[in-house]
Amino acid sequence: MANALRFAIAGPGYIGSVHARAIAATEGAELVAVLGSDGGRAGAFAAEHGGLRCHGDVAELAADAEVDCVVLATPNHLHAPQALVLLEAGKHLLIEKPLAMNVGEGLQIVTAAEREGRCVAVGHMWRFDREAQHLRAAVERGDLGEIVKTKGYGIHVNWGPSGWFTSAASAGGGALIDMGIHAIDTVRYLLGDPEPRSVYARLSTRFGEYDVDDLGLVVIEWDGGTVSSIESGWWNPHMDGPEASTQLFGTRGYARLFPTSIERTVGGESINEVLDFPPRKEHCDPHIYAGQIAAFVLCVRENRKPAAGLAEGISALRICEAAVLSSRENRVVELRGPLHVVR
Repeated sequence: MANALRFAIAGPGYIGSVHARAIAATEGAELVAVLGSDGGRAGAFAAEHGGLRCHGDVAELAADAEVDCVVLATPNHLHAPQALVLLEAGKHLLIEKPLAMNVGEGLQIVTAAEREGRCVAVGHMWRFDREAQHLRAAVERGDLGEIVKTKGYGIHVNWGPSGWFTSAASAGGGALIDMGIHAIDTVRYLLGDPEPRSVYARLSTRFGEYDVDDLGLVVIEWDGGTVSSIESGWWNPHMDGPEASTQLFGTRGYARLFPTSIERTVGGESINEVLDFPPRKEHCDPHIYAGQIAAFVLCVRENRKPAAGLAEGISALRICEAAVLSSRENRVVELRGPLHVVR
């Protein structure tokens, strides 16, 4: 494909395949390579997606001059070390959430991206959902008045992951960093990306034999005074909404994401707006990932700041770190001002 940005995917697993399909659906993007430590799995992935070049380690991928961009879909503990090698080699990156294992690692990525002048996006993909974008526009217009509280959900019902996801050494956390982080970033996006002011949380392990959390409740106070509650979990017996489902309570109305609706008070009367969106093939609909890749391509070509970039990735990590500390010490954790992340 002439003049297309050439992509590699690091991590030939489920989410890597999702990104591969999104790249194939995006004009100006071409998938050319895969990185995988398991040669058999990487080879099968390469064959499935059009005969890609296979790389066995990150140094080999970094040296591939025919790769412009890399999607990092590897276990969390590999994000920062792999990102630093790839940035030094001049690659642009889309890093699956979380950006890194902790804020300190995330800031190393920020420094490297600034030094090398590379674009780094983070996989907070709900920002590219058409229904989420509709609600953000409604909030920006003031349709709901002042948003005073929100509720958000990131829960697996009667199911949970296995493998590296359930290892603190590999994942850095459990259901909060896996599922709750989606709800955290989604509500921050809907509110217009305020900075967190304080965090209180209770995290625990109730449903499995592992060293990470599988049940959580996080309360965030944002600059401006809005208070958000976030529920996270694996194997929970019930949830009030699917991943990233968010309820917004305003002084002049109420809105909900998934199922998406808006109720407003106009002239003393309650009005339920009729929202007509295309049917979803699945909850994590392909249009979200296609929109994410298309936006990333535009950012690379025009040297723009990504809609979900380093600042957004760091903010989500700050909240998750504060939640862990709050739960451990049973106290409210104050977050004093933003970390100044440019890109």
